Amino acid sequence: MRNQLRLMDLLAALSVATDLGMGQPPEKAIRSCLLATGLARALDLPDQQVREVYTASLLRHLGCTATAAVEARVYGGDELVSRSAAEPVDFASPRETFELMLGIGRGAGPHRPRLFARAVLGDLRHGRAILRSVCEAASLLAGRLGLGQQVQDGLYQQFERWDGKGLPQGLAEDEICLSARIGEVANQALLFHRAGGVDAATTMVERRAGGWFDPSLVHLFQRHGPALLREIDAVDCWEAVLEAEPPPVRYVTRSELDQVARSFADMVDLKANHTLGHSSGVTELAEHAARFLGLAGREIEDLRCAALLHDLGRVGVPSGVWDAPGPLTRAERERVRLHPYYTERILACSPVLEPLGRIAGLHHERLDGSGHHHGLPASAIPVSARILAAADVFQAATQDRPHRPARTPAGAAALLTEEAEAGGLDTDCVRAVVDAAGQTPPPVRRSQPAGLTDREVEVLRLMARGLTNPEIASRLVISRRTAEHHVQHVYGKIGNSTRAAALFAMEHDLLRG
Repeated sequence: MRNQLRLMDLLAALSVATDLGMGQPPEKAIRSCLLATGLARALDLPDQQVREVYTASLLRHLGCTATAAVEARVYGGDELVSRSAAEPVDFASPRETFELMLGIGRGAGPHRPRLFARAVLGDLRHGRAILRSVCEAASLLAGRLGLGQQVQDGLYQQFERWDGKGLPQGLAEDEICLSARIGEVANQALLFHRAGGVDAATTMVERRAGGWFDPSLVHLFQRHGPALLREIDAVDCWEAVLEAEPPPVRYVTRSELDQVARSFADMVDLKANHTLGHSSGVTELAEHAARFLGLAGREIEDLRCAALLHDLGRVGVPSGVWDAPGPLTRAERERVRLHPYYTERILACSPVLEPLGRIAGLHHERLDGSGHHHGLPASAIPVSARILAAADVFQAATQDRPHRPARTPAGAAALLTEEAEAGGLDTDCVRAVVDAAGQTPPPVRRSQPAGLTDREVEVLRLMARGLTNPEIASRLVISRRTAEHHVQHVYGKIGNSTRAAALFAMEHDLLRG
């Protein structure tokens, strides 16, 4: 891989994962980015401000996994359907909100309309918590990607409204940063353009002037929006989005690529409590196993990055499927089998990431041809993919899943041995992964990040896994009041008070123990 890697090439490809996580078609994020950037340039903004609009609109849904499991439970098991239906709705309009409520509730069981009405209309605190979690997660991940405070602010304020009725802060008018105001107009215009064309998009933008949207930006859209939408329809969006990047073009080193990959890995793992830290755990095992087997340095670098990104496609499968406590239906199994395909196709969107996709997309292939999604024979599965497959099985086996408890490391090793003996996994790769798992040294005592105490780290681990305050108290054999105090102290120290706390735990490797 090249020494210099164009950051926006990477982020444009990885934005497809956020499209899938929102139940939207691929290229929605980059189209929205093109429209927002065109509007920003029509304002004659300096390049730095255009860059902030460009980046915030491209990564608008970076926090989409933070509340996926909660939304799936509330809205009927498939948050991808409910999000696709809800995203264009103006929740300040009782008519639009009621129509959405009926649409999601229809056919989802007798209690679903009541749950939906309570979540959207009656329980504002619940709605605020969901949106705040999404905003915090997006802002935190943007910080890890080194995108700057203005981009972080734009992502945190993405659900604010010109009239002050938005969330999570209730900002109004010019209190809302310009990148968020432009991004919201572009995002909604793209949704309505896809559904009904330029006229539908223009009518919607005009209708929401002074309420949802900044009136001056509505006037700007009236002058420039229709032509920009037609232009976006006529060009190759992948070429156009790179051409639209404001100068100077930003490049990253190979080590910085790992940070980008780790950030997206944690974004994916945030989708469920039981997958927190999965991708980084797989990566550590795969890297050690590759060294044990004597792979070359460049091969190890590629395997490491592929391992971090191997589960990107999980975001395109509903949380209700991943969180099912019992056997899956045939249709659900088929959706699960699609996730390595999604991973491979997401990474294929970038010439830099495409070779990694040919490793990451094979992590469910088996030597006897029984794997998915290609069903390849042994001769077509490279060593790197064989290592990744073994590491994935081991790491998953040692984590709880809704349908089974975690195995001990010894139990996971036995499972890998069984699969190797049955002809599915490579025997040498299994031996290397088991050896890598056994070589993990005992933890070295260290100072905890953000000034956390050891007890607060224990509490954060349990919080990240979704335990409530009473459950934390029971697990640690402390009073409920003491548990509540610990939780508040943790939130205060790390600066996050929502599901984004789990991102902090993954970033600082605090989930072990």
